[in-house]
Amino acid sequence: MKIAFIINDHATESPNYTTPALGFAAYKRDHEVYFIGVGELAYASDGHLSARCKTIKGKNFKTQETFFKAVQKEELTRITSEELDVLFLRNDPSDEIGERDWAQNAAFIFGEIATRDNVIVLNHPSSLAGAVNKMYFQHFPEILRPKTIITRDQKEIKDFFAEQKQKMILKPLQGSGGKNVFMMDKQNEHNLSQTIDAICRDGYVIAQEYLPKAKDGDTRLFLMNGVPLKSKDGKYAMMQRVNASGDIRSNIHAGGMPQKVKMTDQIMELAEIVRPKLVQDGMFLVGIDIVGDKLMEINVFSPGGLNVMGEMYETDFATVVIESIEKKVHYNKTYEDYLFNSRLATL
Repeated sequence: MKIAFIINDHATESPNYTTPALGFAAYKRDHEVYFIGVGELAYASDGHLSARCKTIKGKNFKTQETFFKAVQKEELTRITSEELDVLFLRNDPSDEIGERDWAQNAAFIFGEIATRDNVIVLNHPSSLAGAVNKMYFQHFPEILRPKTIITRDQKEIKDFFAEQKQKMILKPLQGSGGKNVFMMDKQNEHNLSQTIDAICRDGYVIAQEYLPKAKDGDTRLFLMNGVPLKSKDGKYAMMQRVNASGDIRSNIHAGGMPQKVKMTDQIMELAEIVRPKLVQDGMFLVGIDIVGDKLMEINVFSPGGLNVMGEMYETDFATVVIESIEKKVHYNKTYEDYLFNSRLATL
C-alpha cells in the first residue's frame, strides 16, 4: 500500500518520535511510505489533494532513527490523493499556536479532500476538526472527568478556586505536551489573576479539579479501533509517566519519566466507557491519560510514546498498528465505495 504521514515539519520531527516508528514499521513491510509537512499540502486544479513529500526506497535500515534521518535528507517529490491508499494525520495543531496559525486546521481540511478519492484518512478528518481543542474531552461521560469549567471570566475561575478549597489546575483550552499548565493553591494564590491573564492571551482557560493522585503521575494508554492496543505477545501499549521533581506535569516532553505499569480492571473499564464515542467518531489511534479513576485527557491528533513503550516492554506495537491499517485497505478495496471513511477508520 501507499501510506502518507502528515507531520508538522520535516525539520522539527525527531527521528525517535512515534510517527517515524510507524513509518519504519510500514517500510519494513514493503509499503511505500511518504512524509508530508503541513505546509506542503495543496489543492490541485483537477480537484485532488496534491502534496510535496519525502520518501525513500530500496535501502535497508536497522533502526527507525537511521531510517528517518535518511528520509529527512531526501529531496522533496510530489504525490496526489489519486495515488494514495492511506493518509495518516499525525501533526499536532497545538504546536502551531502563535507561530503558524494557518497550519492548525490545514491537515484535516485537506484530509477531507483526500477522502473524495477513496483514500482512508486517519483519524477521521471531520471528527478531528471538532476535536482541535480540549472541548472535545467534555463530550465524554461526566463520570470519567474531573470537575471542570471552561471560561475567560476571572470571577468564575476564582469562585471555582474557592469551591475547590484553594487547589486547582489551570491550563489553556488549546495546547498539549504540558504547556502552560499550572497548579494553583494557597501558596501561589497571589499570582492567580496574573496566571489567568497569561492563559487568556491564547484563548479560553480550563480550570479543573485537582486530583491528589496526580502527584504520582499519570498513565498513558493507547487505544486502537476503540480498544486497548496490545502487542502480539500480549503486552499493552501503556506506561506510567512520573512527574519530574516539583512539577505537576507528567508529559515526557515536560520531563516526566516513563515506567512500566500493569493493566487493571479499573483502566479497562475507563477504556470501555470511551470506546463507543471514539468508534463513532472514527478515531483510529488515540492516547488517553488517566489519573486514579479519572480520565485527564484524550489525545486524538498525535499521541506520543508508542516507541518508548515498545523499547520498555521489548515488543513491537508499531507493526500491530500497520497491520490494522492493512486490513482497512483490504476492506476498502473489497467494498469499493460502500464503506464511509468514519467507519473504515475503526474497523
